[in-house]
Amino acid sequence: MRPAVIPFVKASACGNDFLLVDAASVAGAAAADLARLTRRMCDRHEGVGADGVEWMYPHAAVDVEIRLINADGSAAEISGNGTRCVAAYVCAERGKEKITIQTGAGLRTCVLTGRRESEYEFEIEMGEAVVGPELALKLGSSEVQGIPVSMGNPHYVVFVKEFAGNWQQQAVEIQRDPKFKLGVNVEIVTVDGRHDVRACFFERGVGETQSSGTGSCAAAVAATSTGRAESPVRVHAAGGTQTVRREGNIVFLRGSARLVCRGEFFS
Repeated sequence: MRPAVIPFVKASACGNDFLLVDAASVAGAAAADLARLTRRMCDRHEGVGADGVEWMYPHAAVDVEIRLINADGSAAEISGNGTRCVAAYVCAERGKEKITIQTGAGLRTCVLTGRRESEYEFEIEMGEAVVGPELALKLGSSEVQGIPVSMGNPHYVVFVKEFAGNWQQQAVEIQRDPKFKLGVNVEIVTVDGRHDVRACFFERGVGETQSSGTGSCAAAVAATSTGRAESPVRVHAAGGTQTVRREGNIVFLRGSARLVCRGEFFS
């Protein structure tokens, strides 16, 4: 008997990779437990491999509605990179250059700014940033100072002079702090100039990632809010560079997304 088949498209935005799946293609027990299915699909040894799955749904008022589930099966409000990957898919399938996407953090509008073969560049209106006061955390015998930022999902931005060799372990300890009731995405950031920062990302439900869209926004917003940088800010990471600009308190994110392949997952 042939196993049930789930079609998918894999896409990557600055090394942050996602599987894009039409939720209508999933039925039965798999549809009832998308968290478990997502974990299986995202497994880099036994599955396809990805940082998360963007489950896509039809919507009467916008081009597509998406629900993001992280690689560990936990739900997330939004991924800037994942949203851009979905925009690239919609652009390829429907030929649209202005794409409206309903996310768990609200409506996001993606405008195509460039295309080269399977790579697309978009600027996304990411909504309003909410910056909290500096927050000190106790990590064992040491203390860390960071800036909470909400981009529709929670972030904690720590500025350093240089990246420590054990920054990942520090990020894990930050995520365990009970002050973050919904968990937190951690950005470790160095400032290279008035318009340039470098960032390392450690995300909820995934761990270390090569890039992060909302994380890049949070890093840039924290830098500009504290006078460390000026808009626009280029956020450099292992997976590539994204540009963040602010118009008042509204944040815009520009970067690329590449459609990698199509396939079928046997559920």
